[in-house]
Amino acid sequence: MRSSYHEKDVILLLKDITGLVAPQSTEERERLIQSGRHYCEMLPIEYVPSEKYMEAYQNALKNYSKPTADAVARLADKIIQLKGKDTVLVSLARAGIPAGILLKHYISSKYHIDVPHYSISIIRGKGIDNNAMRYLLKRHCAEHLLFVDGWTGKGAILNELQKALSVYKGVSSELAVIADPANITELCGTHEDILIPSSCLNSTVSGLISRTFLRDDIIGSNDFHGAVYYGELKDSDLSQSFLHAIESEFTPNPPLESYSSAGSGMEEIRELSSIYGVEDINLIKPGIGETTRVLLRRVPWKVLINSDSQHDEALAHIIRLAEEKNVPIEYRKLTHYKTCGIIKKMADT
Repeated sequence: MRSSYHEKDVILLLKDITGLVAPQSTEERERLIQSGRHYCEMLPIEYVPSEKYMEAYQNALKNYSKPTADAVARLADKIIQLKGKDTVLVSLARAGIPAGILLKHYISSKYHIDVPHYSISIIRGKGIDNNAMRYLLKRHCAEHLLFVDGWTGKGAILNELQKALSVYKGVSSELAVIADPANITELCGTHEDILIPSSCLNSTVSGLISRTFLRDDIIGSNDFHGAVYYGELKDSDLSQSFLHAIESEFTPNPPLESYSSAGSGMEEIRELSSIYGVEDINLIKPGIGETTRVLLRRVPWKVLINSDSQHDEALAHIIRLAEEKNVPIEYRKLTHYKTCGIIKKMADT
């Protein structure tokens, strides 16, 4: 699979399907998804951010590279303590890829260990790419594999991972994440809902690749899951500059985690679903990363912002996007998350 990442940083176990799938509008995809079509069978038209939104991204990079770098460092230290020098990082495409590269670089810098890094696809409701798993297990010991993602929302992907890996003896279903606001894993850099700047953008901060794709007419039984390479966006690519910005803030002795929370994020999401009458819990996307995705790739109904965080600069890009798309913002008390995005039920439109 092509990407704008260096080959030494990540091996993408994906099938290049560039030119084989026509992207669809956000509204069209949302209607199909809510009528039963799986999101992995379609690809969105990549959102082109406005100049003001890109200003918000650059401000996010300037203000939140340091907390992101510290979280990466804490997570890397935990990984080495847990897995040791034989660790094989397996990031979940695509949000997990920059996280995996940052971990690889930090481990190399501090511990002088060159850990392998692969990226594979896992899709909610469809499971993990079993061809990619077979590829990995032919080359590495099962016990050495460690899965990596950027952040947790409700924990759906962790549940999918645990279910999918139950058939692979010796493979741990632990998921290492930079930020875990859902409070479901200790293998994280922080439990705080921090702004990881890469969550603000799509392919232009993810090696110019699409989200992963799975459909029988294009992905054969022996193929890896697919993805598209957006070469036409190369002049807007920020993938390398994002990595450099975070890595410039690395320190060998990151500050200890100062944030803590009780209970799971899922409990809070169930409460919100009751308050707002959202029967399908999948329409509620909690956390900065997931709310950003709702605004970039879905049809939002409203955005909730924690009343204690309404002046937090980490939410500037979310407020900007909501204003551009005329999405109402409601301020209320949130416990685990600084923000939540709620997707519009298309039957109501």
